[in-house]
Amino acid sequence: MTTDSSASSLIIGGAASSPRAPLPTLPPLALYIHIPWCVRKCPYCDFNSHTASPVLPEQEYVDALLADLDQDLHAVYGREISSIFFGGGTPSLFSAEALGRLLKGVEQRIPFAHDIEITLEANPGTFEQEKFVAYRKLGINRLSIGIQSFQQEKLEALGRIHNGDEAVRAAGMARQAGFDNFNLDLMHGLPDQSLDDALSDLRQAIALNPTHISWYQLTLEPNTVFWNQPPMLPEDDTLWDIQEAGQALLAEHGYAQYEVSAYAQAGRPARHNLNYWSFGDFIGIGAGAHGKLSHPNGRIVRTWKTRLPKDYLNPAKSFQAGEKALTNDEMPFEFLMNALRLTAGVESRLYSERTGLSLDTLAEGRREAEQSGLMQVEPSRLAATERGQLFLNDLLQQFLN
Repeated sequence: MTTDSSASSLIIGGAASSPRAPLPTLPPLALYIHIPWCVRKCPYCDFNSHTASPVLPEQEYVDALLADLDQDLHAVYGREISSIFFGGGTPSLFSAEALGRLLKGVEQRIPFAHDIEITLEANPGTFEQEKFVAYRKLGINRLSIGIQSFQQEKLEALGRIHNGDEAVRAAGMARQAGFDNFNLDLMHGLPDQSLDDALSDLRQAIALNPTHISWYQLTLEPNTVFWNQPPMLPEDDTLWDIQEAGQALLAEHGYAQYEVSAYAQAGRPARHNLNYWSFGDFIGIGAGAHGKLSHPNGRIVRTWKTRLPKDYLNPAKSFQAGEKALTNDEMPFEFLMNALRLTAGVESRLYSERTGLSLDTLAEGRREAEQSGLMQVEPSRLAATERGQLFLNDLLQQFLN
């Protein structure tokens, strides 16, 4: 564990030669809840997910989540939660009774904003109408449905447990259960995928009229089956054609791109994710969950929780696996690695408001990025150009110390 010596200390070198000021206001606060179990681990997945046993330890895990939250409460006293996101794994494996007890316990500890957004990730293979009606009655008001593809051969290649018909039915069941706000998760650049295949998936997703579509390219991540046994993926030229044609199709049907892989109908961006991308705060509870919390004195701390479910449920072990206070040197990269994913970027003033540092600490990297055509020359905003969005890693290198 590492910490700053003080919020306003001078750190020699790079952008950190400027003192960090107290934060004028604290950013919005969100809550991420990790449910680590899946029916089956997908070969491309590098998330902290584990194959579920026939009987899940729902009661024990909810107890642990609330105890975990109790240990974080001292850092967020007096604040309210603007959004909650149940991620995984497959959170929809949990019963409505278990999630209801958890939400009640959370609200008893931290006030909910009057318009709180509560999102649950779900996979089509876990959809049961009665269960999702019950979820909606709990106050869960947004779903994120993991479709990935509607084509059987692509689903089999990805190791998914559902078929295309189940994916279509899941969207209909979500709407029938009372969800008027839901996201469809869709991948492109799949094994042996053609341009026509990719656009067919997108057209089917658009026909289901979700409020939001997350459309992103399959990447091979370390510590996955696909990393060790790579499938045959499309050539770069095909990937580029898919990206261009897909973005045009989404725009044509009213899905505005507001982040690298996020497209939404008017007024329907994911508020929880917008909070991440704008350097907001979030508590992370559950096995392997990460958090980020700001303090009025300018100290900003990232935390991570014990990863393995068996260890997380072991009362002899700590929920928290580690924490790190961000140094002034790290702040430009930490802020921009998310903010520059937004197509419109963020207002420049947000950098100082959320980090306690002067905009001058970005000056050198910003100048080089603008000269390279990777950042827009716009004093009032921090935003990547279209080229910068395509080469985001290269852009962010300008802000590494």
